[in-house]
Amino acid sequence: MKIALIGASGFTGTPLLSELLNRGHQVTAIVRNPAKITTENPNLKVIAADVNNTGALTPLLSGHDAVLSAFSAGITDENLYNDFLAGSRSIQQAAKDAGVPRLLVIGGAGSLYIKPGVQLVDTPEFPAQWKTGAAAARDYYEELKKENGLDWTFLSPAIMLHPGTRTAQFRLGTDEPVFDAAGKSEISVEDLAVALADELEKKQFIRKRFTLGY
Repeated sequence: MKIALIGASGFTGTPLLSELLNRGHQVTAIVRNPAKITTENPNLKVIAADVNNTGALTPLLSGHDAVLSAFSAGITDENLYNDFLAGSRSIQQAAKDAGVPRLLVIGGAGSLYIKPGVQLVDTPEFPAQWKTGAAAARDYYEELKKENGLDWTFLSPAIMLHPGTRTAQFRLGTDEPVFDAAGKSEISVEDLAVALADELEKKQFIRKRFTLGY
């Protein structure tokens, strides 16, 4: 498939780029700084773009089978909440305007329900330094659920997301965290990439959210 990957040089985007290329997909990596992409592959094209410029982003997405968004406004962004929402909305609109049928978004774990009616981001234990970004991803997911013009999928990682290894051995869930036998909800960014690439190919969660964990 021809894939437009937004945020291909970031924490989740980097392993996702490798996973897609290893599976033989043609990837257009859309990034702020092309110099951060050091991978060389005949199926890879790297383009610099500002995701907030919907009009300029639209033609870059045209002709692709899917848009995968690993967009992040950056944890140090003083206007993180608004910037994440603005960038995410622009990507969504550009995908629609470009006629791309699918949009897959990496969101956050904060919108997962830790118990009936209570989302993780709203619990007292949720780390304060992550709260703004998690709230932005949660609120964007609520907006995305109203989107009827795209076959969208929203991926919430496990509660603990960290660099690790690619095992391709994990379990999937929907609206609640996936815990292991020790009560941990965790996943590596490498396996997060496997899960999203699997969803791209298998289309199990069209217009739905899913999550995963070991």
